[in-house]
This record gives sequence, structure tokens and C-alpha cells, in this order.
Amino acid sequence: MSPEENKNDEAAEEAAEKPKRRRSRAKAKPAAEKATEAKADAAAQDAAAEDAPAKKPARKRPSRAKKPKAAASEEAASEAVASEEAASEAVASEKAASAEAASAKAASEEPVSEDAASEEAASEDGPPAEKAKPARKAPAREAPSRKRGDADTVIAPPVVRARAKYVRSSARKARLVCDHIRGKDVDEARAILRYAPRAVAQDWSKLLESAVANAEHNHELVGDDLRVQEAFADEGPTLKRFRPRAMGRATRIRKRTTHLTITLTPKEGA
Repeated sequence: MSPEENKNDEAAEEAAEKPKRRRSRAKAKPAAEKATEAKADAAAQDAAAEDAPAKKPARKRPSRAKKPKAAASEEAASEAVASEEAASEAVASEKAASAEAASAKAASEEPVSEDAASEEAASEDGPPAEKAKPARKAPAREAPSRKRGDADTVIAPPVVRARAKYVRSSARKARLVCDHIRGKDVDEARAILRYAPRAVAQDWSKLLESAVANAEHNHELVGDDLRVQEAFADEGPTLKRFRPRAMGRATRIRKRTTHLTITLTPKEGA
């Protein structure tokens, strides 16, 4: 063997012997030294405990009594059943409210045309969010009221009225005459009253001339272009008189009165 190989073998043997020496030294420590080291460590711990402030003992929380597993499971089951019943009631109430709202809406809406119905049927195949709602018709707007001064406004023809009160005639006799002149022209009414056999016709003739004068003076109308629109007689107060009769008796006499009214208006063609 070469000298280099001998050196390597010696170095390997020395490296293997070193840990054996260290273990043997550690085992060789006397028991007296171990006892002194333990006493020193205990004295150091006592000194540190005296120097440190006294700590309050930690309070223990009262332990809660644990429920048995069977009771806990029964309560959980009852709570689950109650929650399911409440959820079912809420769903039923929501369905009823939605059905009432749909019925009210269907009653208020107008009937949908066939085209709209076909569109709704086609939209039902798709998802509910894409369903097209029926178009509502806009309410018809009222025509604006016409004001004074507008060119399109129709001006009502003027009406001229004359009235005679407390005429000494009965209302029945006056009506027999006014029925002939109602709706006639002024000229024709004058001719009828001129040749009427009853005495009240003279009162009607005076009233007709008064109405014509009112139309010409107050409304600037032409008398010949007017016609009799209304003519009527109302009952007035009755005068009570007595007349002596045979055997010393007395009979009541009623002197009746009437209120005459006549209305004139322009002719349609005038």
C-alpha cells in the first residue's frame, strides 16, 4: 500500500473514534454535579416567581347544561315543519293576490284584437320575461271648450220677450187664441189676431206689438223678420164678488185674471 492510502485510513479511524470519546465524557459526569445544577434551577425559578406580580385566578364561566341530542333533534324538526307551513301559506296568499289582480286587470282592459291574441300566444312559448304586454289604447281627449270671440262659435239668436199681467180674462179663453199664433210669422199672427172673434185677441195683439217694439228698440232687429217662438197664458189671482139672489141668498161670482207671455225670435232664413 502507498503512504497516501495509509494516511487516509488513519484519518477515517480517528473520525470514527471522536464521537465515542464525547459520549463517554458525557456519561462520565458525576451525579453530584447534576444535583447541584437542579438545585440552582429551582432557586432561580422561585426568585422569578417572587419578583413577578401576583396574577388573579381566571374566572371560570358557568358551564351550560347540554341538552340531550334527542330533544334537540325534536325541536329542530318542529321548527322546520313550522317554517315550511309559513312558507306554504305565504305562497298561497301571493298566488291569490296575483289572481285577483289579474282578474281585475282583465275586466278593466278592453277586448284584445285577434292579431294581439296571436302575438301573445307566440310569446308564451318563450321565457316569461320576454312576454309582450297588450298595448293599451290612450283615452280619448275631450275637445277644448270654446270661448267667446272664437270664429267657429255659433251665436244663439236673440230672444225678445213681452208679458202682460192681470189681464181680465180666464186663462182657458186666452189659450184658445194663442194656440193659433204660436210658430207663425209676425205678419201672419197680426192677421189672425185682427180677425179672431174672442175679446182676448185684442190683448194678444197689443202684447205682440209690444214685443216687436222691444226687438226693434233694444236688439236692433227688423219686425217683419221675426216669428212667434212661444205664446202661453198662466192663471192669475181671482177676484171674489157676490150677487144677490132670490129669497135673500147671495151667490159668489169669480172674476178670473191671466198672465200673457209672448216670445219672438228671428226667422231661420233671415
